[in-house]
Amino acid sequence: MWIITAVSRIFGGTCSFLSGVLSNIGIFTWDFGLFLLNLVSFKRKVGKVTLSGVPGHGGVWPEYIPPTETDSRSACPMLNALSNHGILPRDGRDISYREMGEAIRNTYNFAPTFCLFVPSYMAGLLTRNSKKDTINLADISVHNGIEHDASLTRHDSLLQPDQSKPALDLIDDLLSSATGPNNTLTTHDLSVVSGRRRREARATNSSFTLSTFHKVFGSSNSSTMLTIFGGRVDDLQVMLKEERIPDGWESRIRDPFGLTFAAFNRTVFRVELGIDEKAKDSRVKQPEEDVKV
Repeated sequence: MWIITAVSRIFGGTCSFLSGVLSNIGIFTWDFGLFLLNLVSFKRKVGKVTLSGVPGHGGVWPEYIPPTETDSRSACPMLNALSNHGILPRDGRDISYREMGEAIRNTYNFAPTFCLFVPSYMAGLLTRNSKKDTINLADISVHNGIEHDASLTRHDSLLQPDQSKPALDLIDDLLSSATGPNNTLTTHDLSVVSGRRRREARATNSSFTLSTFHKVFGSSNSSTMLTIFGGRVDDLQVMLKEERIPDGWESRIRDPFGLTFAAFNRTVFRVELGIDEKAKDSRVKQPEEDVKV
């Protein structure tokens, strides 16, 4: 009997693994197709990026209400903002993964591939079923899952266990480092600040960890500031500190099929490869050509 049970478990695990691999191959093949379609399609007009019929169309966002002490919030400012505006449940609880994906796509104009893969990945980290289960925003803050040390907007969890709280000093340091035209952040700026933040976190956090995966993941998080927000400090002040969507705002991604992994990773790898964790602090201005406007 034990042999049958063991074989059944091995077979089930193998099938689950292969299913996941095939699913990811399908998602990233689809993503590359959307990337190519974006190259040959007309961009959405300025003022028309947020589509009719969804919250934020025409720059009119639902009422902003700061969270109460009993509301669930995460280490991600962009997700918190969705609940603060009621686009996701205001209490941040019992959110379906599909609901989360749709809200991310409609609000920030990420590609559908991104909005399918990321919630599914979150569910996997929490050993949940993305089709059947729900999530509270605070669940995302499990250490070394989505949340990680050396964040640009949060103190390390050892020093600040409540990862829903923005670190205003870190945000000020980040935004004051902008060297791009019209007060915008650049890839060079994010590389410099990320390197400085990693050095500081390593020196002050006795439990500091940052795997290669989480380094790239951290650069992915920060790269949304350049892509979705175009690096614009005025907008990021509101989003990062208040976790509020600015009045009249719309995503700076105007591609009709949204921001794909194929396009996004260009910025992510430029940020990560530009980080020198042993460099001395520097705020020297550098030329930048890829800030979204």
